[in-house]
Amino acid sequence: MTISRITLAASLACFALPAHAETATETATAEGAGGAEGRTIIVTGARAADAAQDRADATPGGTDVVTHEDYADKSPVSLRDVIAFSPGVYLQPRYGQEVRISIRGSGLSRGYHMRGITLLQDGVPINLADDNGDFQELDPIFFDHLEVYRGANALRFGSGTLGGAINGVTPTGETAGGLYLRADAGSFDTVRALASAGLEAGAGDAWAAVAFDRSDGDRDHAARRSFRFHGNAGIGLAERVETRFYASVNNINQELPGALDLETVRTAPETGNFAGDMARDIDSLRLQNRTRLRLDGGQVDAGVFVNAKSLYHPIFQVVDQESLDRGVYARFDYAAGRFALTLGGEARFGDTRSKRFVNLEGERGDLTFDADQDARSASVYGEVRYRPLDALQLIAGGVYADGYRRQHLRYNAFMGGAVDVTGRADYDAFSPRFGLLYEPAPGVQVFANYSRSVEFPGFIELAQIAGFVDLDPQRAWTLEAGTRGRRGIVQWDLSLYRADLEGELLQFDIGPDIPAATFNAGETRHQGIEAALSLDLAPWARLRQIYQYSDFRFIDDAQYGDNRLPVVPEHLYRAELRLGTDALHLAPSVEWVPRGAWADYTNSLRVDSYALVGLTAGATVAEGIDLFLDARNLLGETAVGDISAAITATPASAIFYPVERRAVFGGLRARF
Repeated sequence: MTISRITLAASLACFALPAHAETATETATAEGAGGAEGRTIIVTGARAADAAQDRADATPGGTDVVTHEDYADKSPVSLRDVIAFSPGVYLQPRYGQEVRISIRGSGLSRGYHMRGITLLQDGVPINLADDNGDFQELDPIFFDHLEVYRGANALRFGSGTLGGAINGVTPTGETAGGLYLRADAGSFDTVRALASAGLEAGAGDAWAAVAFDRSDGDRDHAARRSFRFHGNAGIGLAERVETRFYASVNNINQELPGALDLETVRTAPETGNFAGDMARDIDSLRLQNRTRLRLDGGQVDAGVFVNAKSLYHPIFQVVDQESLDRGVYARFDYAAGRFALTLGGEARFGDTRSKRFVNLEGERGDLTFDADQDARSASVYGEVRYRPLDALQLIAGGVYADGYRRQHLRYNAFMGGAVDVTGRADYDAFSPRFGLLYEPAPGVQVFANYSRSVEFPGFIELAQIAGFVDLDPQRAWTLEAGTRGRRGIVQWDLSLYRADLEGELLQFDIGPDIPAATFNAGETRHQGIEAALSLDLAPWARLRQIYQYSDFRFIDDAQYGDNRLPVVPEHLYRAELRLGTDALHLAPSVEWVPRGAWADYTNSLRVDSYALVGLTAGATVAEGIDLFLDARNLLGETAVGDISAAITATPASAIFYPVERRAVFGGLRARF
C-alpha cells in the first residue's frame, strides 16, 4: 500500500476533513491586541499571532512570526514587502508580484516561479501536486500574520524541503469583526483597495474580504491587474468539535517585462520587452474544510481541499495549462507530563492538461506541445519531544515522502508532431530530524538540530523542451545551531547552518525568455548565518535589523571546481529605525548589499553592490482612521536586484532584473 493511500485512509477516518491549518479562531487568546492597540489594522481583537509565536518558540531551529502590524504602513504588493525582516529569507523583486524567494539557497537558480519552499494559506499548500507553484496567489494584504519555518523546522507542515515553509493566516469573524477598509495609491498609476467584514452569531462566525490591484509597473510592459476574494466561516458542532470552511478566488493578470542586459539596467531600468506580449494570467479557485476534535491532552485536525487553476502564459511560446489539485491531511497532537507527540500525514493529487502554442504576439498560434501531466506527493511525519529537565527538551522525528510524476505526451512539434509517449518518475525518501532546545534563563533559548531534506523534481524540471527527463531528487543533510530571546531592550534571533547537498537541481539560461534546462549537480554546500537584532532604544524609538551571510558553492566539481553558486550575494543587511508612537511615526530604512552576486557558474561576472534607502510613516487622524506613507529607493539607485543564472555571463547577457525604481505610495485604513 502506498503512503498516499495510508494518508487518505487516516484522513478520512479523522472525519475526512486542513490538518495543520492554524487559524485565528482556533489559536486566539483572550488577550487584547497587544502592540496593535490603538492602531487601525486588519485585526483588532484577540491575537492568533500570539499562539503562533508560542509554537515557533517551541521549535529547535530558525522560525519567526510576522504580524500584520509589522508591515501595516507598507503597500504590500508581494511577499517581499512583508517578510523582508524575516531572518534568512532572501527576497528580491523582479516586477509586480514576481519575486525571487529563497531560504538557505532553496531554488537558487530558478529564474521564475519558485521551488524548495512549501507555501500555504491557512495551512493548505499553494504548491501544486508536483510541488511547483505560483506564489502570486498569496496576497499578504489579507493576512493576520505569516509563519516562517526555515529548513527542517517546517516539519509541523509536513515539509521536507531545504527551504522550509511559509504559512499565511487570514483573520476570522471572531478576531476581525466589523468593517475594515483600506485604499492605496501612488507611483506608476498604482491603485489598490481592500474591503473586509467579519461577524459572530451564536456558535458561528464568518469573515470575507475582496481586494483590487492595478498598476502600470515601474518598467515598460509590466502592468498588472488583479481581483481577489478570500473568506471563511466556522461553527462549533459540539463542545469539543468545530469546523471551518474556506474559499479563495484569484484573477491575476501580469505583463512580463523580461530581463535586461547590464548596461540597460544601469542606464534605462524602466525598459521592458514588448516582444511576444509576454504575460502570466492566472485564474484560480481554492476550497477547503478543516475540522478539529479536542481530546483530553490533545487534539485531532483533519481536512480536505481542492484547487482549480488556469494559467495562460505567453513567453517563448504560449503556455496554456488547466490543472485540478485535491488533497487530504490529518494531524494528531498529544502531550502528557514530560512527553509530547505529533503525528500527521498528507496526500496531494494533481492533473494538468499542458499545451504550448507558437506565440503570435501573445495569442495562440500552431500547437507545439500537448500532454497530460499527473502528479502525486504524499508524506507521513512524526515528532516526539521529551523533557528530561524543565529547561531542556530533546526532539526526534522524521518525514517519509513518496510520489510520482507522469507525463503522457500527445503532440510535440520537436518530435515531428503527433506522438504517444509516456514518461514517469517515482520517488520515495525518509528524512529524519534530531534536535534539542535549552532555556538557560527565562526568555532565552539555545537550540540545535541535524536533519535531512529531500526534494523531488517537478514538471518544470522533468518536462523540458526535448521531452521527459528523469532527474534524481535533491538531497541534503543540514546542521543548524543558534539562539533567540529577549533581555531588556534587546531581542535577537541567530542561526548558523551548513547543508551538504547531493544532486542539487540547478538551472541556467539557455536563451532569451526560454525556460532553463535543469541538471543534477554533484556535491554542493550551502552554509551561512541568519540573524535578526531588534533594539528598543526608547518608548518612541525601535531599531530592527537583519543580516544574512550566504556561502553557496560547488565542492570539487569536475567543471566548476569550488566556484560559488550565482544569484544570491554573500552579504545582505537591512535596517529600519522607527521613531514616534502609533499616533504619529516615521521609519527610515536601508537595504545594503556590500558586494554583488555572481551571475554565472563560471564566476566570470559579478554585479555591483548597492544600497537602497526607503521611508514609511503613519498617523492616526481620528478614532479608527489611519494614514500611511511608503516611499522606496529615495536616492534613485540603479542596480541589479535579481539574476537568471547562466553558465558564462557577459554584460550583454539579458539575464538581469533591476531593483525597484523610486516610488511613493500612500493610503488610508479605516475600521468601523
